[in-house]
Amino acid sequence: MPDQPATPPSGFSVPHIAGLVKASIPPMHPGGRSAVATVAAVAGIVRALTGRGTAAGVLATAATAAFFRAPRRVPPPLRDVVLAAADGTITVVDDALPPVELDLPRAPRPRVSVFLSVLDVHVQRIPVEGRVLAVAYRPGAFGSADLDKASEDNERNAVTIATSAGHRVGVVQIAGLLARRILCDVRPGDEVAAGETYGLIRFGSRVDVYLPPGVRMLVAVGQRTIGGETVLATLPSAPPQAGSSAPPTASSFEPPAAAVP
Repeated sequence: MPDQPATPPSGFSVPHIAGLVKASIPPMHPGGRSAVATVAAVAGIVRALTGRGTAAGVLATAATAAFFRAPRRVPPPLRDVVLAAADGTITVVDDALPPVELDLPRAPRPRVSVFLSVLDVHVQRIPVEGRVLAVAYRPGAFGSADLDKASEDNERNAVTIATSAGHRVGVVQIAGLLARRILCDVRPGDEVAAGETYGLIRFGSRVDVYLPPGVRMLVAVGQRTIGGETVLATLPSAPPQAGSSAPPTASSFEPPAAAVP
């Protein structure tokens, strides 16, 4: 009898393999499309004019697309925790006065700063479930984002989020030496889920998270974080006391009259 063709292993098929390959390639944040298109166009022009540079152009375009990757993340099934808002290295864990544009009491509170190198994922993620209270952009300098003074001097965008328990958490996107644009996709009144993508900083940057007083810190300086998955701290069980310039309680979460476009 002629040899029978080998039977492929169970589950082996071209669509299955294609699905596995596709799942391993993270999608690109929409904010990176123009940059990737620009690099590809320049590479094409160089190739057309010189007849050379194909490999370099392909590599440059692929590297740019990789920079704007937005991998899928799965938040841990935990309640009353604050998640990392970005991938990177923790450079500061301290108590600090929040920037004036954050809708927070003017008193020092726990802060975690994460520095993003050009090799890190540069999308930012919501640290807690709740409602966006305020979004404020402030122009500034473009100093090195790993310096502590970057929190005060550099261009930044601040978002204040209130949880249903009445805690307020602030997250600040801070530009770095090479960053020239901060993107933020949320507006006041938006309901947000912990771990979802909300913004992007182009090239080296920093993200500060300001936590409520009384949190239990679970990270240390030098630790690597995974945005939307690493737990920074646990929230205190008791909400702020009434009349103490505290955030709104769960009962104050009424739908806005009109969503901000």
